[in-house]
Amino acid sequence: MSVTVRVPAKVNVQLAVGGARPDGFHDLANVFLAVGLYDDVTATPAGELTLTCEGPGADQVPLDRTNLAARAAIALGERYGIEPRVHLHIAKDIPVAGGMAGGSADAAGALVACDALWGTGASRAELLDICAELGSDVPFSLVGGAALGTGRGEKLQLLDVGGEFWWVFAAADGGLSTPAVYREFDRLWEGRDVPEPVAAPALLDALRTGDVSALAATVTNDLQPAALSLFPSLKSTLDTGTAAGALAALVSGSGPTTAYLAADAESAHRIANSLTESGTCRSARVASSPAAGATVIKS
Repeated sequence: MSVTVRVPAKVNVQLAVGGARPDGFHDLANVFLAVGLYDDVTATPAGELTLTCEGPGADQVPLDRTNLAARAAIALGERYGIEPRVHLHIAKDIPVAGGMAGGSADAAGALVACDALWGTGASRAELLDICAELGSDVPFSLVGGAALGTGRGEKLQLLDVGGEFWWVFAAADGGLSTPAVYREFDRLWEGRDVPEPVAAPALLDALRTGDVSALAATVTNDLQPAALSLFPSLKSTLDTGTAAGALAALVSGSGPTTAYLAADAESAHRIANSLTESGTCRSARVASSPAAGATVIKS
């Protein structure tokens, strides 16, 4: 018996970042939107906890207990007194270390898969509680759709989305460390008061009404200056996407993947082709949003 769970990538249509807290985290107003790029996580009974991974960037994924998926299995087992004797196989299609929450998605996928495999009967609230312990983006990977994340991003308020939005995601050559990007954010703001992070009402309205032009006018990422400071070549990629007709272009989360909001599916494919041909990125992918959260697709 095995259980396979499909989990989506995310884009932050607004990432408002506050000043550093005493615990080292930052308060956020983080508007998540799940997009149709997926990892599949399969849990199978085994003699001990083991991991394997395939797909683009698989060689960069740790296969020991530091992996968030492994940590999810361990956390669920500890809560229910179950030894995590399970093999987790991750089939990756979400860019690795790309600011699209691939590791967090795998954690949510492993949690849901192990819950189903072991028959723990955990409630949604219990699973979300474990997700929050694992990382700031993991709860959203579980729920999908669209949500406003506050605190360090783990406290979720689900949001209505009134239509379909089309995106292009350009994967960069190389990665960016999320902690390094936050440290650069702190350095760039040193000596100044960082504004309180608040979700923009106009952006929430644009999502609710499905207005792509209004959404394009309101997307923001407070980490973008820090990401560009550490990875300056991303500016050429952003400029290329804008010149190709993107309504908005921004760094996805902490980067280095860049995201481009398109008017429709046809425009998205045209932008992706331009980005691929430009040589300013490793690859470009088209995806629509919103997408469902962690979902069992085989059991």
